[in-house]
Amino acid sequence: MASLGVGLHLIRKRLAGRSAAVERRNLLTVCRFSVKTLLDRSCFETIDDSSPEFINFVSILEHILNHRLKGQTTWFGYESPRSFWDYIKAACSKVPHNCIRSIESMENVRSSRAKGRAWIRVVLMEKRLSEYISSALRDFKTTRKFYEDGAIMLGEEAGLLADTLIGLNTIDFSFCLKGEGLDGSCPAVIDYTPYLKFTQSADSISSDEEEMRTLGSSGSESSTPEKMATAASIFTEQSNLVSKCKRFEQKYRLALEQKAYLEELVRLREAQLSEAVSHNKALQQNLADTHLSHTLEKEQLEYIILELQDQLQELTAHLTNQWPSPDALDANAVALDTLLYRKSMGQWDEKSFQSLEQLSADMSLSQTSLEPSHTLSLEARPAGAQWPHQDKEETPSLRGLCGSLTSVASYKSLASLKSSECLASPATEISSPGITPS
Repeated sequence: MASLGVGLHLIRKRLAGRSAAVERRNLLTVCRFSVKTLLDRSCFETIDDSSPEFINFVSILEHILNHRLKGQTTWFGYESPRSFWDYIKAACSKVPHNCIRSIESMENVRSSRAKGRAWIRVVLMEKRLSEYISSALRDFKTTRKFYEDGAIMLGEEAGLLADTLIGLNTIDFSFCLKGEGLDGSCPAVIDYTPYLKFTQSADSISSDEEEMRTLGSSGSESSTPEKMATAASIFTEQSNLVSKCKRFEQKYRLALEQKAYLEELVRLREAQLSEAVSHNKALQQNLADTHLSHTLEKEQLEYIILELQDQLQELTAHLTNQWPSPDALDANAVALDTLLYRKSMGQWDEKSFQSLEQLSADMSLSQTSLEPSHTLSLEARPAGAQWPHQDKEETPSLRGLCGSLTSVASYKSLASLKSSECLASPATEISSPGITPS
């Protein structure tokens, strides 16, 4: 009895494994067929909630995502059924710019199944269904937590499912998220009839021909073998034409898919080209503006440099014209000292006075260059000290010139005259003919 129970357990386990494998294979095959039918239908009309191909595809996808999904364990140890939305919400939270938060905040969608259906429609309109499925499959720890052994999401076929769903990115879907398709109380039912296909073999065709001959011979006595052969040839030709039409239809659909892909690619390249052309024009305009501003700044700098050079030349010429030469200062100082010495010695006459007036006029230009600290004012001399003169009153122009006797230039000129014995001291007699009164 024990061996019989073990045998029955093994048989049941084997049958359960076979049924699970067949279920997985059927769901994946039907999903692949539904994707192809959606692609074919999108070439002729827009896919929306009323399209039967889309309704069937959503039902198949729900069955795949709910396949062997674990229930939610309550506090009392019971398992309550859950929807695939709980798995998507946990596994796809790290997808960049995901729509999970917006689905959760929808007011008219409250049940978990309705939120899952709304998520399918949103990601199809965003053309990101394959991206979400691939991201959920990469989180194997969360997937293992939500699904039991033998589930499609835990098998190797799940990667093929994500690759199959990439083709839906070429379809422009248009859905209403407030429609009847989001009703969570309505279960998803798969319609297998569009994908059932019967291929007639050669033996089946021959048996049909024999059946037609039998029916023809029993129904009419006037039937001949020639008529039977003609009917068989017509039937064979018709079947060949049907098969050719199906092959041409497949080629036509393939060509339409390629045409749609190429048109989309050309549209994308044209948009990129127009964007590059506009960017190039903007760069050229910026380059021209920069070159123009650089030229203007260069011209302004050159003009400023020329103005500064002119101002420098004018300033140099002005300073050169106003500043007396050292030779003129020394000659004027020597002449002034000689005249003053003659006046002190009583050798003053009208001609000497005129020479002193002329000398004071010549030295008026150089008076400003002498330091004020080195000049001696006439008003600072003693009251009793007066210059001897012969019936000549003091000239105001001599007051400014008397200070030159204490200046550095006058001292140097006087020392040079004494060294060269051109001037005689007051105590000695004047023997040089150069200092005799004229």
